[in-house]
Amino acid sequence: MAAGNEKDNELKLDGSNKKKKLIIMIAIGVVIIFGGIGGYVLLSGNDNAVPVAVLDAEATEDEQINTSNIATGATVGTGSALYVPLPRPFRFNVPGSSRDRFVEIRVQLLIRGLENEEHAKKHIPLIESTLLRMFTQSNADDLATSAGKASLKQKSLVEVQETMKDITGGKVVEQVLFTGFVMQ
Repeated sequence: MAAGNEKDNELKLDGSNKKKKLIIMIAIGVVIIFGGIGGYVLLSGNDNAVPVAVLDAEATEDEQINTSNIATGATVGTGSALYVPLPRPFRFNVPGSSRDRFVEIRVQLLIRGLENEEHAKKHIPLIESTLLRMFTQSNADDLATSAGKASLKQKSLVEVQETMKDITGGKVVEQVLFTGFVMQ
């Protein structure tokens, strides 16, 4: 009978060791999984997180600014920013002091509000014509500098806003953006 008791004890030890090993393996697995998730959250988290209260305060300030602009008639529109790409790049020649230059400009329009987006899309040929007129009046020497490019953008914006104001009664376009600029 002594041999039978030893065999029973071995089976009990083997069974309890297996259970302990299983519990330890599960615990290690859980630690690895939660450690991985925690590491991912810490490493991929947004470093520029802003509390919700700050975002609400900024939204209130934006609403106040838009309201004050509406009262003065200086607003372009309200709503989220929408970008309307013009379908074709502008390709033209401009005179320079030493020689004429070939210029290619890709343009997108910053629009606020769905109504203004519809107006801009409807009048793309008119906007393209206005921009091409402004671009061809420029000088290659001016376009070679960043100040000249900024000046051209500002003049283009003013012209497009005046043109759209005549047609729709509002400025419609908030910014003219050069998304590609090549001069040869």
